Amino acid sequence: MKRIAILIAVLGVALGALAQIERPKLVVGVVVDQMRWDYLYYYYEDYGNDGIKRLLNEGYSCENTMINYVPTVTAIGHTSLYTGSVPYFHGIAGNGFMIDGKPVSSTDDNSVEGVGTDSKAGNNSPRNLRATTIGDELKQALDFDCKVIGVAIKPRAAILPAGHSADAAYWWDSEVGHFVTSTYYMDRLPNWVENFNRKYRTEPKFDLNTSNQGVTYTFRMAEAILENEKLGRGKYTDMLCVSVSSTDAIGHTYSTRGRENYEVFMQLDKELAHFFKELDKQVGRGNYLLFLSADHGAAHNPNFMKEHDQPAGGWDARTARKNLNDEIYSECGVPNAIKAIYDYRIYLDHEKIDSVGADIEQVKKVAVDLLNKENELVLAVDYEKIQEATIPDILKERLTNGYHRGRSGDIVVMTHPGYLPFKVKSDYKGTTHGAWNPYDSHIPLVFMGWHVPHGSTTQPTRIVDLAPTICAMLHIQMPNACVGDAITFDVPKRQ
Repeated sequence: MKRIAILIAVLGVALGALAQIERPKLVVGVVVDQMRWDYLYYYYEDYGNDGIKRLLNEGYSCENTMINYVPTVTAIGHTSLYTGSVPYFHGIAGNGFMIDGKPVSSTDDNSVEGVGTDSKAGNNSPRNLRATTIGDELKQALDFDCKVIGVAIKPRAAILPAGHSADAAYWWDSEVGHFVTSTYYMDRLPNWVENFNRKYRTEPKFDLNTSNQGVTYTFRMAEAILENEKLGRGKYTDMLCVSVSSTDAIGHTYSTRGRENYEVFMQLDKELAHFFKELDKQVGRGNYLLFLSADHGAAHNPNFMKEHDQPAGGWDARTARKNLNDEIYSECGVPNAIKAIYDYRIYLDHEKIDSVGADIEQVKKVAVDLLNKENELVLAVDYEKIQEATIPDILKERLTNGYHRGRSGDIVVMTHPGYLPFKVKSDYKGTTHGAWNPYDSHIPLVFMGWHVPHGSTTQPTRIVDLAPTICAMLHIQMPNACVGDAITFDVPKRQ
């Protein structure tokens, strides 16, 4: 009896210790699509005091955070932030890629139906994701007795951060002009979402993604989720994943400079300030742990660069594809061997190559040899032979990390710095992203709130370091394909 009493006492102490693990009431992730790191400071003088300046003045900024894979695109960026992993493991190989030789979008899922819509925008889920996220691990650690919800204009930006076990993800469907979800999460929209959609809606076909209004609607929906789902007010830690998509669409259209980009980041700053005040009000200042980051940056417009005598231009991928098809047909007898080119990656038509009895290795060699003669490219390499290629280690690492067998294609190319992966006309005003260069891979990463000291570091950190940092702070296991390292908040001691 005495031993049993001691055992019970020991168990009671252990359970008590577990119950006393300190965690914030809410974790909030904010990912700003196409936010270059330097936007923290390029627009600094015009930001108000309660948005981005509050982040920097109260929080901890990792000033040298880089993306450690290519291509640097939206779906991969959101996934890598929340999984702490890279495409090689998590399987999200791009915004669009191939599965079993068929083109898909990152969150395509024809086994689910839309909720709140009958359009194809409802056919989305996280099933193409092969790894867990912060939210999935939080769910496991708390026996699924917490809430994890994602919201964005883009489906992939709402779905991939929230993970497999999310309670909900909401995205915008321009076909109906309001927020929707899919049967992966629920069979009908909650009453509060239907009420929200009646108040915040647009005419069908209106492109909210290219409007500053998209920033506002995203944060209004995030605040509605916070209030109606009572996030941060339960027994355990909840998580809200917010992604701002309009900054990307506007950047693609108008580039990194000018009135349009300025105005959308002023809107972002204003909405962040409002959102922070709502968090303070509903959850309590100091009770939530928040981070802000980006999925990728963007190159300056090549015409803008050339105006200032800096090297820039574009690679005519469309013409290159025609030339490749002609050369492969001439050398190997395979007609139209190039199936697609996505994000610097070339997909060969394996079925067609097999059907004519051609050697796939010979086809790849012909393609690589021809591509390496292109003046706008710094390299073209067979994905399976990256480690043998004579290229810098930084590219070997990032190309390898960005490759997922069966989904990433056969050949990858990289343009010279400042060159975009398409022909740039003299009147072109926009931009894009996807390369390894700092303009695409250097992103902001700022923490604020619960147990975050004020400070900054210029020590190298990576996009994959966010997830293990949050998980370490929460005392939970990191995601199951995580390759990142937890960041230590080093604050200089006063003398």
